[in-house]
Amino acid sequence: MPPGSSPGSSSRSLTLFDRADQQDLRVPTSCGRSGRCHECIVEVRAGLESLAPRTPAEAFLRDPFRLACQAQVVDEAAALRFTPLARRPQILMPEQGETPELDPLVKREGDRVAYDGEVIDTYRGHVLGLAVDLGTTTLVIELVDLETGRVLGVSSCENPQRFGGSDVMNRISYDAGPFRGELHQAVIKAVNRQARQLCCQQGCTRREIYEMVVAGNATMRDLFFGLDVQSIGQKPYKSLVEHEWRAGNRQSTSLLVEARQLHLRLHPRARIYGLPLIASHVGGDTAAALAAIDAWDRRELVMLVDVGTNTEVVVGDGQHWVAASCPAGPAFEGGLIQYGMPGYEGAIERVRWIEGHFECSTIGGKAPEGICGSGLIDLLAELRRHGRMTPKGVFADKAYALSVAPDQGITFSREDASHLAQAKAANYCGQYIVLRHFGASPAQVQRLFLAGGFANYIDVANAVAIGFLAPVPIERIFKVGNAAAQGARQVLLSRRRRQAVEVLVQTIEHVELETTPDFFDLFVEGCQFKPMPNCF
Repeated sequence: MPPGSSPGSSSRSLTLFDRADQQDLRVPTSCGRSGRCHECIVEVRAGLESLAPRTPAEAFLRDPFRLACQAQVVDEAAALRFTPLARRPQILMPEQGETPELDPLVKREGDRVAYDGEVIDTYRGHVLGLAVDLGTTTLVIELVDLETGRVLGVSSCENPQRFGGSDVMNRISYDAGPFRGELHQAVIKAVNRQARQLCCQQGCTRREIYEMVVAGNATMRDLFFGLDVQSIGQKPYKSLVEHEWRAGNRQSTSLLVEARQLHLRLHPRARIYGLPLIASHVGGDTAAALAAIDAWDRRELVMLVDVGTNTEVVVGDGQHWVAASCPAGPAFEGGLIQYGMPGYEGAIERVRWIEGHFECSTIGGKAPEGICGSGLIDLLAELRRHGRMTPKGVFADKAYALSVAPDQGITFSREDASHLAQAKAANYCGQYIVLRHFGASPAQVQRLFLAGGFANYIDVANAVAIGFLAPVPIERIFKVGNAAAQGARQVLLSRRRRQAVEVLVQTIEHVELETTPDFFDLFVEGCQFKPMPNCF
């Protein structure tokens, strides 16, 4: 039975939280189910009409999101399916490897703990930090021992701000409305909750956490710090912080505040450092990814593609750097696709067309529940490779939908292909325009670093075949996993790296894709499922 489903009947109307209890489905709460903490948001995937109208406590939500503790089930017989926003996605565990460069700003000095030379506490047994990758879709936190450089634990969940929209522009619009601040509160509470869980697992306390480094695009980062993000949604699409920096009113686009200012339950004098923005939507997550690949030491032509709801593309050779942000949207992360889903257990992650049918493998070996990004790329490539779909997304025999997993009723439709074509076109345009602006072709790229959550699991050859990635020779493409989290950790552990990032971001040339004269023509070309040209 799906999570949240419970046929049966009851003498009183049960809430969705009651249903979750019956199914042993974990839904977070810290207010005793009174509707005050807003942590128990769930997405109702089936049976929304069987619930009572929203209560006043749910006024900040839009369909299909409800508060589990408030939503009452009025039709007990209706099929009902829902999931909490705090689901755990498939994440890459950090590699410990060799001891990292270790020179954090927070250090133990005898029986005291100091931040950049300023004593802020007595030594309690640990000196800890948090590296946070705040993505549009997912939130990943690493608990790091600042004395050894070891990652003690990793926690992740869906970004709980999803009730405000699946992409940054929708969240900017939501935060302009009557419920401004809800998105900020949602992510702060999620970080507090995950920090508590990590510390409980490691036998330490949150008061031993003295610094947090946050990597996120301009919108995600500024929402986290409680800043007004409306200027990011309007031309020229820049953060208020970037406007202040360009006006000469600040030295950097990075942010630094104390934990107590954000109501983070760490040591009250812990510092929260937001990595600097590069320009417009190219934010601190890209700065972190550049730190992860030691960009400042590169003397060959390299390309970074950090795939996500917003994909960032950076090309450089150590002397000159060009960057752009591609508004790819959530299609390859499960959004807009009828049977799409993020990388959770049960997601189809590999697809092959063999002897007239699809053979699929899923995360965790579970029965298929949907298709995640790597599976969608495989599916598109296999359809093209075997003549089952034209470059324009028309299926063989002009069918509207194809069956992918017949036993589970999972299909792939022309509408799904259209959404993926537009998301792929955004990635295509970003890579094409940045390379062309730099004056290089894909064949000249010596290393393409492929970063991002699901990007680590994609079949690179299939991604190149459908034009999702530039046709850089396969042997020159290197998957670097969650580079934003890695870079945030490295900046947490190294003063030198932090300074290097601050200097590097101010030298990067930013390209606005939409202002490129032939952008529309390139976008239309990019909507076709075929490889990008090798030369421009």
